[in-house]
Amino acid sequence: MDQAQRLRDIIGDAQVEGPDARIITVSSGKGGVGKTNFTVNLGIALAKLGKKVTIIDADLGLANVDVLFGIVTKYNLSNVIKGESEVQDIIVKGPYDINIISGGSGIMDLIDLDQNELEKLIHTLSYFNTISDYILIDTGAGLSKSVLSFVDAASDVILVITPDPTSITDAYALIKNIIKDDQKKIKLIINRIENNEEGDEVFNKLEQAVSKFLSRELENLGYIFEDNNLKRAVRKQIPLLEAYPRAIASKGIENIAYNLENNHRYAKSNHSFKAFINKLMNKI
Repeated sequence: MDQAQRLRDIIGDAQVEGPDARIITVSSGKGGVGKTNFTVNLGIALAKLGKKVTIIDADLGLANVDVLFGIVTKYNLSNVIKGESEVQDIIVKGPYDINIISGGSGIMDLIDLDQNELEKLIHTLSYFNTISDYILIDTGAGLSKSVLSFVDAASDVILVITPDPTSITDAYALIKNIIKDDQKKIKLIINRIENNEEGDEVFNKLEQAVSKFLSRELENLGYIFEDNNLKRAVRKQIPLLEAYPRAIASKGIENIAYNLENNHRYAKSNHSFKAFINKLMNKI
């Protein structure tokens, strides 16, 4: 009880200068659906709209945000939590001044952190809040505790799926876990579609199942077309929006960023940064 009260005090004392960042977790029911590529390029698209963006790579199984940017991260969030480096040491700058943060094992080991380490985690996340308009958290795929901790804590969740039936099935399983005790709306991105009709079909299939069996609604945030330019960009280790800004997939991601920032249907929730931290600590 003393530890819990101490953490609540730290959260209460966390400095919030100006408006809170919009914290968005990007997840998927299964790997290989383009989640990390989407997160990286969404960050660039938001930055091109004049927003300050921080991307936290919390996918410990396949941590590759830095690979897609073609950069090397010397330190990660785990180093700060363990007192081995300062928060400024783990920030690597990407295109359009994006802040790129590698999570390291500190994300996966949240449940094992002691009080001192949890305090450092809270203070570090608070710092990211002060320097960002958007914090994008690229989680792992599936139903691991670390994934669900971030997904449950964030007020905004983007779920990336493809027309592959296994992707749809696994996404449904993840949605079922997300909505157990939370009223948040889940935003869907349908990736690798051949045409808009296919995107509509995939969204409607999943939306109808969620509505019928889980009594919830999904939000259709947008579609991204199959595009060979994406593979070329990955091989070059240059984000798609940098390597091929006029590609059809790039346009889809830019439309999604525009919707997040300017379309009132997808407006920022009223959840505060401190509410995010409180929820995250309650999940540990």
